[in-house]
Amino acid sequence: MSDEFPVKGMDAVVFAVGNAKQAAHYYSTAFGMKLVAYRGPENGSRDEVAYVLTSGGARFEFRSSVRPGTDLARHVAEHGDGVIDLAIEVPDVEAAYEHAVARGARGLAEPYTLEDESGKVVIAAIATYGETRHTLVDRSNYSGAYLPGYRQAEPMVAPPAKRFFQAVDHCVGNVELGKMDEWVEFYRNVMGFTNMAEFVGDDIATEYSALMSKVVADGTRKVKFPLNEPAISRKKSQIDEYLEFYGGPGVQHIALATNDILTTVDNMRAAGVEFLDTPDSYYDDPELRARIGEVRAPIDELKQRKILVDRDEDGYLLQIFTKPVQDRPTVFFELIERHGSLGFGKGNFKALFEAIEREQERRGNL
Repeated sequence: MSDEFPVKGMDAVVFAVGNAKQAAHYYSTAFGMKLVAYRGPENGSRDEVAYVLTSGGARFEFRSSVRPGTDLARHVAEHGDGVIDLAIEVPDVEAAYEHAVARGARGLAEPYTLEDESGKVVIAAIATYGETRHTLVDRSNYSGAYLPGYRQAEPMVAPPAKRFFQAVDHCVGNVELGKMDEWVEFYRNVMGFTNMAEFVGDDIATEYSALMSKVVADGTRKVKFPLNEPAISRKKSQIDEYLEFYGGPGVQHIALATNDILTTVDNMRAAGVEFLDTPDSYYDDPELRARIGEVRAPIDELKQRKILVDRDEDGYLLQIFTKPVQDRPTVFFELIERHGSLGFGKGNFKALFEAIEREQERRGNL
């Protein structure tokens, strides 16, 4: 009741891409998402097109420029395909925007209203790390497919019988060396988020590379933003590689919540999605088996699919990470199935980062 910046949850993850039609097709076929809305020259958007896809409560928007010289075209040329907006649904856009700006946030768009026959949506926007923004959205008085200005669209392909995932679990940002605490303080001061977890030192290091990470979240834990920065190490860390190829700070990966990670991985892999490899020795380690105890899937089933498992005081989780989903080694995805655990797979960090390092080495970037 006393929350000065209440949030309802993630509204949308917005991507800037070179070809939105092809991206929409990829996420329809490989991620099992459903196309629900479209905006383009046919309905008044002269400079860009946008495709909106959903899977349960998860919503992705893919935007691309149809002509050179636009800011969106510049962004894609400089950064490649990537996330430009982590939109957050709030109950009161005006109050949230005023609070954020008063606390030091840089306003990008003052509150305004979009309206059509399906109702109205109130929107504002503030800046965060790099060129990423948080659009603040109140769609409580709207029944349309997405936003006014978009038309309802038919799926590109037949949706799967069972959706692959149902929500965005968390969104991870990479920032420059020395900037992590600055952005943690931004979320604490501007949005009232709290520091949910912290990983430093040996928690998050391998023989060759290291990083530091802190997780900020709203009071309900519906919106969670881990923030990473590189740490001094013998070789180039995954964060250094990201910052180099993306051209600055930005969103590194999106974690998607699933309630059947085994079936989801099977379907996505069959559709061409590549996942990071985990050596068999990870699953054969008696310490791992003793630590994780009883989980819903036999360890051999996890081993077959290269799914990681971790347990904490609240329960356990199953997780797996894709390889980058575009040519630049930047944005990738995580699938996560939670059984009580609110953590982020701390026990898997070493195995995960070693897997990422093997990919970096193949690319010549370690």
